[in-house]
Amino acid sequence: MNRWLKRGAFALCGLVATGAAALVLGAQLGERKMQRQVALQVGPVALPGDDAGLARGKYLYLSRGCTECHGVDGGGKDVVNDGKGMWVRAPNITPAPGSAVERYTVADWVRTVRHGVKPDGRPAIVMPSEDYNRLTDADLGALIAWLRQMPAATGGPAVIEFPLPVKALYAAGVIHDAAEIIDHALPPSQPVPEAPTAAHGAYVANACIGCHGAGLSGGRIPGAPPEWPAAANLTPGDASAMAHYADAGAFVRMLRSGRRPDGSAISRVMPFESLQALNDTDAQALYLHLKGLAPRAAGNR
Repeated sequence: MNRWLKRGAFALCGLVATGAAALVLGAQLGERKMQRQVALQVGPVALPGDDAGLARGKYLYLSRGCTECHGVDGGGKDVVNDGKGMWVRAPNITPAPGSAVERYTVADWVRTVRHGVKPDGRPAIVMPSEDYNRLTDADLGALIAWLRQMPAATGGPAVIEFPLPVKALYAAGVIHDAAEIIDHALPPSQPVPEAPTAAHGAYVANACIGCHGAGLSGGRIPGAPPEWPAAANLTPGDASAMAHYADAGAFVRMLRSGRRPDGSAISRVMPFESLQALNDTDAQALYLHLKGLAPRAAGNR
């Protein structure tokens, strides 16, 4: 009996050692993937030179999720720091001396924001460029114009620290960066009239893709800390979050307050700092688009 116990213990130790070695190898492959070169040719977009264009760029910065990572002042802040090996800090993206973007050209901004690729060709890890890939050229130009003239803020470089399992999952393709899932050959969106319509809402909803998936049916957010809740199903399918909102007014009040009509609080993982900045036209249009989507099963990203 003792002989079999010893053999079992040796076998178990072997399995643990093999698993640990595979995890370390996966993490090394993940590190290598982060350093890969993404071949990409981009051209600059036209930047507005008037106050209206800068105002549009500022509105997009405040309302499309940028502040959730970079802060209202653009200086950057911790996105995740769980004390367990995962630390993601967004960089200072103001034109302050020594900032990550101090020497960015317009083409560098296009490459990073629209395609998730740094000027040196490496992927911009964690940057949710899938949310911004579909910006029209006019809106992207307005956003870049605002970023290039923001007041200098205090802040440091990006910090990207992942635990070994996350790096291994990234290497295996379970977790993706934006650069590998974006169709870089897809032309920019064409402008649609800004109005409380489902067509305009579809454009606004592009800012929701990073968390809720391309199909907006939610599910676990790839690469997110395990304690984060799954993103809600925004389609009219099973377990739809939209069932709480009988009309656009109720939906807009939720965006402004962070609470459902019954008063219950929604997870603060939702980017309410940005959602509160959506104007009524964009918020109502988003509601109409979401209510008109084809039902999808929850989590069918």
